[in-house]
Amino acid sequence: METDNALEALGALAHAVRLAVFRLLVQAGPSGLPAGRIADLMDMPASSLSFHLKELHRAGLLTSRQDGRSIIYMARFETMNALIGYLTENCCGGNLCSPLAGCSVTSESQS
Repeated sequence: METDNALEALGALAHAVRLAVFRLLVQAGPSGLPAGRIADLMDMPASSLSFHLKELHRAGLLTSRQDGRSIIYMARFETMNALIGYLTENCCGGNLCSPLAGCSVTSESQS
């Protein structure tokens, strides 16, 4: 992932509503959710949600497909994974730093 793409994705996620929507869609998995269902779950008007979905889509964090009269939104896991990879690229001496990898780097051991 290029720095500009990472900044765009991080910028899109740097809003409480967009972060909550993205997390909701990650939890929904590859099948995604219809826009109306997202609006219901987020308890927000469709017009407001539409703005946030557009920002996430523009940043490459979402994809969508038409299903009849509904638009289904899905998280783009490849973008999410690329962003995580970008953020951890130089961490732990080049090793993946995650609880799953058993990395025990703490803020004290980094100083």
